[in-house]
This record gives sequence, structure tokens and C-alpha cells, in this order.
Amino acid sequence: MQGKLLIDDDKFPQILRDFVPDLGVLYFEGDPGLLQNRCIAIVGSRKCTQYGKTVAKTIGRRAAENGVTVVSGLAKGIDTAGHLGALEAGGKTIAVLGGGTDHFYPPENRKLQQRIAREGLLLSEHEPGYIARSYDFPKRNRLISALAESVVVVEAPNRSGALITAECAEEQGKNLYAVPGNITSYYSFGTNQLIRENTTPLILIDDIFLDLNISPYIKEDNLLDLGEDERKVFEVIKNCGEVTIDEIYHKTNIKPSEINGIITILEMKGIIFSSLGKVFVAKF
Repeated sequence: MQGKLLIDDDKFPQILRDFVPDLGVLYFEGDPGLLQNRCIAIVGSRKCTQYGKTVAKTIGRRAAENGVTVVSGLAKGIDTAGHLGALEAGGKTIAVLGGGTDHFYPPENRKLQQRIAREGLLLSEHEPGYIARSYDFPKRNRLISALAESVVVVEAPNRSGALITAECAEEQGKNLYAVPGNITSYYSFGTNQLIRENTTPLILIDDIFLDLNISPYIKEDNLLDLGEDERKVFEVIKNCGEVTIDEIYHKTNIKPSEINGIITILEMKGIIFSSLGKVFVAKF
């Protein structure tokens, strides 16, 4: 479905009226009903690390599993990973474009853009046929943050468009998170600086949903994919309810360094939570 929404249309999202009052029209392709969904934004740099892609994709997947729609900008790198994470988990995603909804940019994302048009929603404040200029991309970032209840900056160097989205999110009073990164990595300078300036560090992915009063959903399929040591650690946590790394070591004889890695994997799968040195089983 293609069309446009005027600001006085009943289906025009109230959240955009509130946060982007200068926006008079929205052009769309896909399902405009997604504009009524609860959304989070996943943003970051086009050039990024594999770590960043993995985190963005995992956040997208967890959003889908919790019935939350992912908003991003369809750029290469972090944006692409966030969109794919949602789609591959059977969820919904909204791509806010710098150009018209029929302009494929970047060209490498043509198939992804077409898929989002079928399974999600493409949005633009520009009419079809419009070719984005460089200044259109920073401008559209205010729409990305406005549509979302929470904004996650996954990876960003110091001069990244994702930091513009973060600034918009702060001005709009949104929940803002930054994913901690390697302090020597160029791709994490911006996110680490956000944390230094008191942006909430995203340590556990499901904190995003807990802060929205959403009880994280866990797919039981995730338990079927556990390796032998992963299952040993999970069973200890499940049976004890609350344990430390040292207690897991004494019950499994798995090296503490390996336990830390296993806990990270279990957290990424959404099976457990950890906090302040303690480990908790996530809710089923």
C-alpha cells in the first residue's frame, strides 16, 4: 500500500504531532498501522564492527519477540542489522528514509527496502521520486527518535549521524541508551562519550523492555540450542534462583573465565539476567 498522511488525518500519528509539529505530510509504503505500535529505535554508524552488528541484530530480534516495532534509517551497518533482526524474528520494522519511498538508497539495501515495504513500513517526508541530499539524512533523524519510546545508539564515532538522533531523543525526552564499546575503538568513541555524559549504558538488552514495563518474553526454542556447558550453567542458575560466578564454578567445575563467556551468550539469547555480580533466570 502506498499513500500519504496529512497532519490533520485521523491516522497521522499523534506522537509526531507532539514532537515534530513542523511536519505537514508523511509519504508511506507498507502498513501505516505500524505507526500506532510501541517502537524502539536502533541507530549507529554505517561503518561498524561485527560486535556492533551482532548487538543491533540481537536487539532487533528481542524487540520482535516482545511485540515491539523497530525503527531505523535503512543505512548500511547498524541500521541494516537492526531491521534484519526484527524481520528475521517475524517482527515489524519501520524505515525512515532521507529520500522518497521509491528511491533505493543505499543501492545495496534494495532488497531489504522492498522487503520492508512488504512486511513493514517505509516512511518519508518527501514525495516519491525525491532523491535525498546529504542534508536530508540528519533531518530525518528527528523522525526516527520521535516515533520511538526508546532510542539505542549501538556504535558511533565522534562525528556520526547517530549522535544527532541521540540529541533529538534527549530533546524529546525519550529513553536513551548507548552500548558500551572498546575504549580504543574508533567506532565506539561516540557511544562511550554519551555514557560519559550520563546516557544510560545498555548492559542488558532486556533492560530496554523492562524500562517500558514490558516483561521480557523468552522463546523456549532458545533452550534447545544450548551447548553442554551452557546447559550446565543454566541449570545451576535455574535451580538456585540467584547465584554468583564463584558458586557456579563450584557446582560445575567450569573455569570462571569460561563461565563469564557463557553468561554473555545466555544473556544475548534472553534466557538470563545478571546484575551486580548476581545471576538471575529470566521470566518465561
